[in-house]
Amino acid sequence: MKTSRQYLISGFIFSAVLGTAAHFFYGWSGDNPLIALISPVNESTWEHMKLVFFPVLLWSFFLPTRLSVEVPSLRPALLFSSLLGTLAVPVLFYTYSGILGNNIAWADILIFFISVFITFFCTWKLQGSAKIDQKRTAIYFLTVLFIILFFLFTFLPPDIGLFAEP
Repeated sequence: MKTSRQYLISGFIFSAVLGTAAHFFYGWSGDNPLIALISPVNESTWEHMKLVFFPVLLWSFFLPTRLSVEVPSLRPALLFSSLLGTLAVPVLFYTYSGILGNNIAWADILIFFISVFITFFCTWKLQGSAKIDQKRTAIYFLTVLFIILFFLFTFLPPDIGLFAEP
């Protein structure tokens, strides 16, 4: 478990740093449509969900083979938890901004870090779960579905509040 703890702490740092930087990738790239797939193209809540999802997804590819063998449910736990952390972004944002009637920049930034923390905390708690390992196929399917939806809705966003700029 010590090795998985190190992997998860490193993943939290990696995802927090990359997610923070990713906020600016699209603008820095000169509005490159390929960068738009993984980085926010506007200030909508949906686009900011990418800041949690894609860095964690990338981190999941850095799972050492030895650790994957020792803790076979670690990757499914991480991907499932990334979905939870990603969904925490709109839940937390709309909860606090609904209560206050507006949003505050520092609170929005804090929500990002809380969502990344939720991802890695839940992964820590779920990594030994046989149920998570049994649901591996469903978790991988949901992860791919999120990727497809992020790609699709980057260029064809539905006309609902989640996709509107606040």
